[in-house]
Amino acid sequence: MLTDSQAEELAELPEVITVKPNRIYRAHTTRSWDFLGLDYNQPTGLLQKAKYGEDVVIGVVDSCVWPESKSFDDSGYGPIPSRWRGKCEEGEAFGANNCSRKIIGARYYTGGVSQADLKGDFMSPRDFGNHGTHTASTAAGGLIYNASFHNLATGNARGGAPRARLAIYKACWGRRIACGGAALLAAIDDAINDGVDILSLSLGGPEEIPGTLHAVAKGITVVFSAGNDGPAPQTIKNSVPWVITVAASTIDRSFPTVITLGSNQRLVGQSIFYEIQQNSNFTGLVDGYSCDADSLNGTNISGEIVLCYAPDLAASTLPRQSLPSAVSNVISAGGGGLIFAQYTVNILENLYQCQGIPCVLVDFEIANKIANYMSTTSNPVVKVSPTSNVIGMEVLAPKIAAFSSRGPSVAFPGVLKPDVAAPGVSILAARRNSYFFDSGTSMACPHVSAVAALLKSLHPDWSPAAIKSAIVTTASVRDGYGIPIEAEGTSRKLADPFDFGGGHINPNRAADPGLLNLPSIAIADLKTTVTISRTVTSVGPANGVYKAVVEPPAGVQVVVEPSTLAFDGKAKIQSFKVTFTATRRVQGDYTFGSLVWSDGADHSVRIPIAVRTVIEEFYADTS
Repeated sequence: MLTDSQAEELAELPEVITVKPNRIYRAHTTRSWDFLGLDYNQPTGLLQKAKYGEDVVIGVVDSCVWPESKSFDDSGYGPIPSRWRGKCEEGEAFGANNCSRKIIGARYYTGGVSQADLKGDFMSPRDFGNHGTHTASTAAGGLIYNASFHNLATGNARGGAPRARLAIYKACWGRRIACGGAALLAAIDDAINDGVDILSLSLGGPEEIPGTLHAVAKGITVVFSAGNDGPAPQTIKNSVPWVITVAASTIDRSFPTVITLGSNQRLVGQSIFYEIQQNSNFTGLVDGYSCDADSLNGTNISGEIVLCYAPDLAASTLPRQSLPSAVSNVISAGGGGLIFAQYTVNILENLYQCQGIPCVLVDFEIANKIANYMSTTSNPVVKVSPTSNVIGMEVLAPKIAAFSSRGPSVAFPGVLKPDVAAPGVSILAARRNSYFFDSGTSMACPHVSAVAALLKSLHPDWSPAAIKSAIVTTASVRDGYGIPIEAEGTSRKLADPFDFGGGHINPNRAADPGLLNLPSIAIADLKTTVTISRTVTSVGPANGVYKAVVEPPAGVQVVVEPSTLAFDGKAKIQSFKVTFTATRRVQGDYTFGSLVWSDGADHSVRIPIAVRTVIEEFYADTS
């Protein structure tokens, strides 16, 4: 490590671009791809048109990989592409034979990682924490029949680009999945030189990660997770304008678990409860309050089901932080299971430590019904049935996950972030030699990375900016019923661009976007009038005519000139201007709108808009 004076001296050298302090960054599917419309056997979909991503190289910077997983079998693959310049580094429990025609490169980096995080991990590209294996298989895992977690979510597991090649870069270590800034920069630099097409980074930290602009300049599409600090505003990570930043959403799969009270009242929660031993008997039910060490002290919960409440949470605090503690406390005290009340019931991966005993998530309304029953009897009892699977239109989806970090960006207020949302809740993917659920924007990120790989295969001449535009401007703002997408949080609301950017990813529409352009507009300080100029490129039919349809933000007048764009075989590029004028003199919050270019047929290019009106830069009550 350098001293401050050494860093200053090094920064003066002409061959040095910049010197930055090392930071620590953290790591942020049997149904999700079908939910997105990428049917494996549909002959006319993006998946088939793009040849399943064949020979596109996805670089995954993470905790690396467990290469023996069936998801990374290279049967049926041809030779490694001749343009590939990477290598397979050997190390602890990882040899050259662990690379293949599927995993064509593997490297590891320790720069900036603490000894505490390195301790116990494999000093090699082998994955210790399963995070990297999960994200890599989500992006490009092969087709695996009848994958499940203890017979839950049974189906065919696969990545979004199942024929893509994988290059794995280990920069994240230990159980905390801690990623050193120096390790990340070295990994990105090697990935550029190795020849990856897509870079997928399910991680983030206190500062923007260096090296990504250089990757984009070399033609590599870079995809990041948005962070897991929602639902509070201004929690977004990875907000530089040249990357794709991905929020997390739910999918149309649910795991209902029936709770039967002694009064025979039946209620429903969410769980991944699988019975190790058949037990149809009622069990005692006790109130554990917050189920911390203090609230359980002196309470006999041996063999009982415990009702727990998440503590009062600030909007910036995740229930996923209190749930694992409650589970651990109840099990340590001999409890036979728990029912945990919180404002979102989608964080099921924190129930793994229950190991076959009933642990169920409910909302506060259900919890209050249970508490009311308990108050009416001196001997409350309960029975929890094993979890069921429900998929399809019965489940209202997608919704933006409560934990998904929100905009606006503090570092780049003129950039609308996140860019788009993708499945990131209860995603089933590979771990070592099995499959398991995980949730987070870390899981959403490889969904977009895979779609970017498919688009690169279908349109090899598209730049990273073109791929980003296609993904963001074709995203959906309504669910399968035509209902506006909701955002989960301490209270539910309709999702806005700071929740999901352009909307929820729609891969098949992204394959044929019609127009390509900068995919969003954000104005952080509109005082009177601001004019934005944009250039669009037609990639649709030769003779296309697009008309502007504006949904203005509240309190803002929006004028588009020209309001019609006409393309022919010669004119593939057109320019337009958008003028924003504040119509009310208020020190405002952000309001949202959109500009849609529509050809009246198959192409609808939606540009999300976020505007904040400002009277003065600084103001105070001087009365």
